Amino acid sequence: MHAQCTADDAVSAIAAAIAAPARAQMLYCLMDGRARTSTELAMIAGVTPSTASVHLHRLKRQRLVKVITQGKHRYYSLAGADVAATLEALGVLAGARRTPATPEPPSSMRAARSCYDHIAGILGVALYDRFEALGWLNAASKRDDSARELNEHGTKAFAALGIDVEHARTLRRRFACACLDWSERRPHLGGALGAALLDVALKRKWVLRQRDGRALTLTSTGQRELRARFGVRV
Repeated sequence: MHAQCTADDAVSAIAAAIAAPARAQMLYCLMDGRARTSTELAMIAGVTPSTASVHLHRLKRQRLVKVITQGKHRYYSLAGADVAATLEALGVLAGARRTPATPEPPSSMRAARSCYDHIAGILGVALYDRFEALGWLNAASKRDDSARELNEHGTKAFAALGIDVEHARTLRRRFACACLDWSERRPHLGGALGAALLDVALKRKWVLRQRDGRALTLTSTGQRELRARFGVRV
């Protein structure tokens, strides 16, 4: 009986957390898989930043959202696929079609750019997604959610590009990490491995640096090579 009450209480707490219209708007906005700051979520929900912080704290307490800190910013996203599935089911039950209000990211440099010394933008995210789909990347640390490690297949694949993977491991920086992309709000490959990949792409003229700024141009050679080597079509 006690166990049943505890389960019921937990369900009630989660339902109450979703029930507030502002919190529901925040959650459904995050259904597209992109992470967003509390300021952006406040604008979407039509509340003040301080009120948004209170809402997000409650959602985090109920494990409906998770937060990633990168630099000065904290990015919120759904805590997992089970949360997304629950929200989808509630949407079906409600019988209303939702048109999520999502802030439009800046258009400049969105296609491809350098983030410090690695590839970012749509191209960077597409590459990272493909590396994960191929099963080349594994979580590297329980204490650092963003740290990544290459498995045997990934090591061979990057070595085939002419990247000295073992040398990259010895550098006084993170070897590989999921770096949250500021325009796509999903990860691209950072760290020494990401820097080595950009270096190869530049040397082989898969991408070219634009004269001003950090924007990169994907060449026809790059399109062909990325499609042939990784199955990436951008």
